[in-house]
Amino acid sequence: MKSETASAGDLEFPGRRGLALVLSSPSGAGKTTISRALLGMEPELEMSVSVTTRARRPGETDGRDYHFIARPEFDHMVQAGDLLEHAIVFENCYGTPRAPVEAALAAGRDVLFDIDWQGTQQIAARMRDDLVTVFILPPSAAELKRRLTVRAADSEEVIARRMAKAASEMSHFPEYDYVVINRDLSQSIAEVAAILTAERLKRVRRPGLFDFVQGLQG
Repeated sequence: MKSETASAGDLEFPGRRGLALVLSSPSGAGKTTISRALLGMEPELEMSVSVTTRARRPGETDGRDYHFIARPEFDHMVQAGDLLEHAIVFENCYGTPRAPVEAALAAGRDVLFDIDWQGTQQIAARMRDDLVTVFILPPSAAELKRRLTVRAADSEEVIARRMAKAASEMSHFPEYDYVVINRDLSQSIAEVAAILTAERLKRVRRPGLFDFVQGLQG
């Protein structure tokens, strides 16, 4: 684990275990933009890179945006228990590789997940003590549709499907630890950053505090 050094008395103690930070939202509510901003602000935060069977889009890089794999390889990973979560979304398969996440947390690094409520439930069943979940809501349905339309990444048919799915997705917000309403992007980024800071400071994530305090007392 990463080590922390306190200025008072120059005492050192083993650092905290990393945490898994999940951001979920309907498509277009802002979780991807918030995720990118956090990654730029937080050097100890890294993005979980999912595997997917969908085709690579223009501008995407294998290993950075996704690990693009064939369906037989994906099925093998599911059967071998190599995925923390997996799902089929619009006829494409997505999943989170287990090994790199577990290695990062053990090394005291935090891992960011951009996944839906189903994936969050699956990860919670496997590593709830390491998990912090945040649901991002749009300020209104009209604004959500506007954002989906403005980005011009999908057809009208796909936008209609995403809007229909959004109502179902938003019904799962009570399952999350925190909820952020993305009225203002800068404010929403600041709120999620504050959540991350507070969770990092939780006593249960910093086992070295016991020895540190004994050193202070001695």
